[in-house]
Amino acid sequence: MFRKNAILMLLGLAVLAGCNKDLKTDQPAASVQPAQVYYTQFSLYEEKDHFRTTNYRIGTLIPINTAVTLQAMGGDEAELRLVDSGRPLTIENVRKFTKDEMPIAFSKIAATTKVDLNQFSAAERESILEGQVTKGMSKKAVLAAIGYPPQHVTPSLDSNDWTYWSNRFNRFVVKFKNDKVDSIVH
Repeated sequence: MFRKNAILMLLGLAVLAGCNKDLKTDQPAASVQPAQVYYTQFSLYEEKDHFRTTNYRIGTLIPINTAVTLQAMGGDEAELRLVDSGRPLTIENVRKFTKDEMPIAFSKIAATTKVDLNQFSAAERESILEGQVTKGMSKKAVLAAIGYPPQHVTPSLDSNDWTYWSNRFNRFVVKFKNDKVDSIVH
């Protein structure tokens, strides 16, 4: 009996120790540090100091490589501040569309290093800075220009069709051929 209880206690302790390693949705990932400067990884649009990971293409453009500081992260929101203007920016992770926990969604939006725009052609750089997609852009350039498509309609970046929202009611599809934008269907 003592041996059985000892084994059960050891198993219980092992389970509890393992639980401490689990990342809870209201805790930032180990690599996400409050007050650290991050840079936007794509040109995104905010509306009333708010960006939803649904990634609507309306509002005010925040260009790629804009410096931001993380103020707080919890649940499905991250509170940022734009370094240059001091303006707040709330990122809302819409998990049913991203299929990501907040720390993963945040890591797609902001990183501690700037995106090297020299890896893109002059035409791609111009489109990226304008937050637009144009014919001939690479998949990597599209990600830098407008970010990730919602995963519930584009489950894989290997797909040749990436679906985005222009706004709450209208979608558009970026169609690729040989990993280059072939057409944009509204």
